[in-house]
Amino acid sequence: MATQTKKSFKYWQWRTIIVSMIGYAIYYFVRKNFSVAMPGMTAEYGISNTSFGLVIGIGSLVYGLSRFINGFIVDRVSTRVFMAIGLLLCAASNFAFGFGVDLSYWITGVHEGPQFVNMLIFVMGVTIILNQYFQGMGFPPCARLLPQWIEPSQLATKMSIWNTSHSIGAFCAVIVCGWIMTGFGTDMSGDGSVISQITANLADSIKGWGDLSEADRTSRIMSYATHYGAWRWCFWLPACFALAGAAWIFLLLKDRPQSVGLPEIEGTHTGKEETEGKKGAHKAFLREMVFRNRWVWTLAIANIFVYVLRMGVLDWGPKFLTENKGMSISNAAISVGVFELTAIVGTIFAGWATDRWFAGKAHRMCFVCMAGAIVFFGGFALFPQAPAVLSIAMLAMGGFCIYGPQALIGIGAANQATKEASATANGVTGLLGYIGSAVSAVGIGMIADAWGWNAVFITFIIVGIIGAAIFMTMWKAPRDGYSRSQQFTAKFKEQNTDDKQIR
Repeated sequence: MATQTKKSFKYWQWRTIIVSMIGYAIYYFVRKNFSVAMPGMTAEYGISNTSFGLVIGIGSLVYGLSRFINGFIVDRVSTRVFMAIGLLLCAASNFAFGFGVDLSYWITGVHEGPQFVNMLIFVMGVTIILNQYFQGMGFPPCARLLPQWIEPSQLATKMSIWNTSHSIGAFCAVIVCGWIMTGFGTDMSGDGSVISQITANLADSIKGWGDLSEADRTSRIMSYATHYGAWRWCFWLPACFALAGAAWIFLLLKDRPQSVGLPEIEGTHTGKEETEGKKGAHKAFLREMVFRNRWVWTLAIANIFVYVLRMGVLDWGPKFLTENKGMSISNAAISVGVFELTAIVGTIFAGWATDRWFAGKAHRMCFVCMAGAIVFFGGFALFPQAPAVLSIAMLAMGGFCIYGPQALIGIGAANQATKEASATANGVTGLLGYIGSAVSAVGIGMIADAWGWNAVFITFIIVGIIGAAIFMTMWKAPRDGYSRSQQFTAKFKEQNTDDKQIR
């Protein structure tokens, strides 16, 4: 590649990484806002952990299915158009969620009571499920896009940098929404009936506030009354950012190097284009490189356990920190934000270490990271009475470790399936990952209600051990599947030629 071409390629490569990073971070901005809004919804409407868990769990399954379906679709369409449309639809569903109370009143004709709350949960579930499906239009385009622009030997490092978009988006969501929850809403602190209702709705949560004085408990209750309805802005404001993000993606992304007159990356030739137009060629390639590829399936199964840990903290962090550690909602949001910040560092470190220490073999670094997650989540679980600073530090280091596998599984799947089937492979790993997320959402809600939060953290340790064992089984797997793809293409062409001669 000529010097000028290399310079141009480097510019477009980093432009693609940065533009898609920001775009995908905004996807998370209209996804992880829900977790910060949950305590306010519990205070105002008495919605239980189990109900939230069911909504999150069903939404996670839908998201996983969406990633799987859209992994097939995006292999045949423009990635930038597909990703931009998905973010527009996420904005629409977030606006609708913010008006969920109004929709519930319009349907039931009442502002309170079991009928109203049940309808609100139903409306909440429908809008969350729609949002989760549209969220599944975000990652498949990126899984297809990035291997077109990044060499396999650098994919772990550079795609790990890109993967910090998850944490950047989630961090912005919890910080901004934490600010919204303490700065927006209607002041109802002078309404005794509202305060009584909030106190009744928070009865179970108050039990977990530990040694807080009566004055502090009253202050906590009054903060919800002072910012009554603030949770709605946790959806409306991020939705506005999503509208701008959709335009950003559509205007600035390019699908592949050939789109701007640059050549294909050396060493990523699969031979697939030589079979284009031949009957069954694309399906046969996907079947060989994804559905019959044991390494893709091993990564996918391991992803179940990674997501139980990752989403367990991300979805339930504000809840268990307010109920188990007695934190205020703003401090809990900041703590989860710290979890996301350390996750950013952990993600970049895991990618760098994969290329530097393990020659791009992502599965090996996944095992190391999972072992670290077990240690830190174990410390969080085994020392429930530890000072708040130490608990937050252990939680943060757990985030440092668990986000490594979260990023590297997608990178490993992309390498094993090659750039021509990376979106489909990530659809498979994503589907199983969000089965784990659904299990985490429903299971954690039920375990927390039945046995308390300490039982949840013990569950995290067991899940981590199983996940680490699965990663260990593929220690000797190759870095990528490009040799496999070339062998398959040659065999397919040979078989196709033989069929023509017979006819």
